[in-house]
Amino acid sequence: MRLTTFADLGLRSMMILGDLPEGERLTIADLAKATNASDNHLARVIAKLVEMKLVVSVRGRNGGAYLSDTARGASVGKILRQIEGSSEVVDCAGTRPCPLAARDCALRHRLADAQEAFFATLDDDTIGDLIATTRPVDMRTPEDAHGTSRALGVPNVPRRSS
Repeated sequence: MRLTTFADLGLRSMMILGDLPEGERLTIADLAKATNASDNHLARVIAKLVEMKLVVSVRGRNGGAYLSDTARGASVGKILRQIEGSSEVVDCAGTRPCPLAARDCALRHRLADAQEAFFATLDDDTIGDLIATTRPVDMRTPEDAHGTSRALGVPNVPRRSS
């Protein structure tokens, strides 16, 4: 199984936001930099997470994003089902339609079952579990006197306080 970049960025963003000290938040630009994503792509990801009530976004001069109160307890499998939607593993009716698409294809059903098994494997894991069990990474270099201050090893970026 392969996650979309959108889903991957969603989970990583939540892990980074969950690693912030209490009362701090990150701007979209800073979060995009921390996840090596474009600002526009990250903005769409955060908008989806806000819609799902997993992230809170504050506009304005001291704005930024942070995890909602309930996000740490959210099931990774359920989050992925919502983010990924009802997309199938293979696109049987895509630009080059499969000749078996009109039939009740056994492969299509097996792949759908495999996708659900993949999500089910992650149902018991929470965002809080991922944050708590991710080991710190020392990202400091001799030139970087500031290094990292948070467990997930996200480079120091300006953060907003609430």
